[in-house]
This record gives sequence, structure tokens and C-alpha cells, in this order.
Amino acid sequence: MANLWDIDKIPFVGHDKGVKEGLGFHYYDPERVVAGKKMKDWLRFAVAYWHSFNNTLNDNFGDGAAQRPYYGKYSDPEDQALCLVDYAFEFMQKLGAEYFCFHDRNIAPQGDTLRETDRNLDKVVDKIEENMKSTGIKLLWNTCDTFTDVRFVRGASTAPNRQIFEYVAGQQRKSLEIAKRLGAENYVFWGGREGWESIWNTDVKREQDHMAEWFRMCHDYAKSIGLDAQFLIEPKPQEPTTHQYDWDVATALNFCKTYGLDFFRINIEGNHANLAHHSYGEEVRTAVDADKLGSLDANQGNKFVGWDMDEFPVDLYDTTQVMWEVMRAGSIGPHGGLNFDAKPRRTSFTAEDLFRAHIAGMDSYAAGLLVADKMHQDHFIEDLWADRYKSWDTPLGKSIEAGKESLESLEKGVLDVSEKDLVAGNESDHLESVMATINNYMIEALANA
Repeated sequence: MANLWDIDKIPFVGHDKGVKEGLGFHYYDPERVVAGKKMKDWLRFAVAYWHSFNNTLNDNFGDGAAQRPYYGKYSDPEDQALCLVDYAFEFMQKLGAEYFCFHDRNIAPQGDTLRETDRNLDKVVDKIEENMKSTGIKLLWNTCDTFTDVRFVRGASTAPNRQIFEYVAGQQRKSLEIAKRLGAENYVFWGGREGWESIWNTDVKREQDHMAEWFRMCHDYAKSIGLDAQFLIEPKPQEPTTHQYDWDVATALNFCKTYGLDFFRINIEGNHANLAHHSYGEEVRTAVDADKLGSLDANQGNKFVGWDMDEFPVDLYDTTQVMWEVMRAGSIGPHGGLNFDAKPRRTSFTAEDLFRAHIAGMDSYAAGLLVADKMHQDHFIEDLWADRYKSWDTPLGKSIEAGKESLESLEKGVLDVSEKDLVAGNESDHLESVMATINNYMIEALANA
């Protein structure tokens, strides 16, 4: 293996070695079996092409600070894109990530016309395909960037200009063809500008009708070319638009139900959940309960900042709750994984920091898996639920749930029950003790890892 990054393959060193061991995993041991599956098969880590290799760590107030080994080597954008493929695949090999994800417009330079852009894409995809074959690294999902270019200033499939819809159709056709060629296991749709800035000048119903028809066209074309990838919608409430049509998991599920788009599952991002004023675990549970969990974008936001920070996930409460839900479902969807849609902080600008950030995220999810597994072994949450809802496991409770009761039949049993007796039936949830027990699970599970 070439050493383009000047860093060796990242080893598993164990959690008792401390940070002095240098670059190494403390909890992520890919071959370790947890609840009948290897850790790598529970987690299925993927590297995001856009944040890991294209992002310069600029922000709204400053230029990019990132230092990367391929910067300044090529003046031609096409040469840079081709060179970047080798760097990306070496990075993933050394990290031990078996999957990657990309947008069409961040792997190859965009031309003035769709035809020119497609030619640029073909050259880079040729090289990606060669690297996939030589390394065994697979494509978790790809997608269309229909939000960056000025063409999409007023939306893509929801644009008021019909010709933009036509352009998106052409771009989408090519992207689905690439998914087929590279064996994508999923295909993601994120409507960054599918929404409104002002409801006064927006025909919401008509735009949503157009978006649903676009999804049908995409699915029909995928079937026609034999693309068997799972289609995923990724919710986000706002930013860049004031209001996006895929606000959160529940909104996306309702949209699919309204338009009969039952072929979709949901790709959930942690930071997007926060922007919708939900926890990541809450959004994952909504998808799991609907049997619509598809895949996960692993990142977190800053609770004090009102925009998409895309920080690497290091919050063990988040990772434990997410992995508890994943274990309850049995997997991250039929073909899903954990894609690090995250970037290092601007002050973590060295090439080594890119490895360190991924290691932190991978270890955090591995630790979350270990804690969640211990909780599942002890039936801790399941027993909490069973005790809290035990009155529903009575004959009358089961009869209500079976739809065999009415308002009249239930009224008869409570007409003469006093407030005192009703209140006496309420038991404390002991919430503080519950959270303290979860703290103890983290300490115990990770100490014995």
C-alpha cells in the first residue's frame, strides 16, 4: 500500500491503553462478536466523501484551514478529482471503513452543460470502480447534489421553472446509472432546497405533487435498469430553505403515505434531528416503530448553535440510545450503515486529525453498541416498559387494544371511582434513578469491554 497519508493502518489497542498509544481504536474491534454479529456488521461504517476529502474547514467567518496531502499538487480540477480517488481509498483502507458515500457533484468537476458534466463523472467513476475492485470497499449510497449550484436557487424537483425539473431528471438518471454500475446498496434523496422561503408565493400542494412524481420517475427508472438499491429519504427541517418538505421522520413518513411511495425508507442524521427539536434516538425510534429505518448519518450538533454543525459524534448517551434502537430492530435497516456525515472542527486541521476524528466517532458508536448490548441482555428498558404499562396487560386492557370496547362500556367501570383512587393508581417513574442506572450501565459495560 502506498503511504499517501504518511499514516499506518489504524489498529485496535483496547480501552486500557490510554491516549499514549497514538492512533488506535479503544472500543471498535471489528471482528468482535456482539449479540451474534461482528461489531463491523452491526455498525457498517462509511466515510462521507464531501466532508472528509472536499471540505476545507472553512466557515461563515473564515477561509479553509484544512491541511491535506493532495492540496496544491494539481492545477486542473479534473486531475485533482482523479488524484483524490486514490487518496480517499487509501484513507478508508487505513481507517478500516468498508463503505463510502458521495454526491455526484463532489467527486468530479461540474461542466457548463449536463453532457460535459457527465463526461467528467464517467472518468472519475472509472477510477472509483477500479479502486473498489482492488480494495473491496463498497458503496453504501450515492446521491444527487441538487442544491449547491445556482440553477437550484428556487428548488430542484419543486422548482417553479419546469426546465429545472427537466435538468434534474437528466442529472438524476445519470446518478442512478452510476449507483447501478458501482453496486450501491442504497440511494439517498435529500431535498436541500425542496421547500419554501415564503409561503405567500409558494403553491405548496403543487410543489409536493411534483416532488412525488419525480420520486416515482426515479423509482421507475431504477427498476428499468435493474438497480436494486434501497431508496432513502433524509429529513431536515430547514437550512438552507426556511422550511423543507422533509421536516423530520414523521413528516417524511406521512409524505410517503400520502403519495403511496411505500418503496422508501428513512436515512436519519443526528444533527438534522436536533434542528427539528428532536433527539437522534427519538427520530430513530419513530422510524423503527414504523419499520422504516433505512440508514444513519452519524454526526451531532452543538445544542447552543442553531445551524448544522456536523460534528463528529462523541456523545455516549446519543450513541447508546441509537444503538439500543438498532439492536431492537435487528439491524440498521436492510442495507444501512453509519455514514460519518461529519467534519473535524476548524482548529483540528492536520491530516492526522481527520483520522483522529473518525476514530473518535467509530469508538463512540462501538462503545454505544456495547452499552446497548448489556442493557438488552438485562432487559432493563423492556422491564421498565412492562412495569409502566402493566395495567394494559390485564384482560380489559387487551380488550381495549383489540378494539372490542366502546366509550359506553368503559364509562361503566369508572363512573363511581373517586379522584383519590385514580391518583393512587399512578406510580412514580423514578426518572432520576432510571438515568442514574443508565450511567451505571455505561461505566460497567465499558470498564469490562
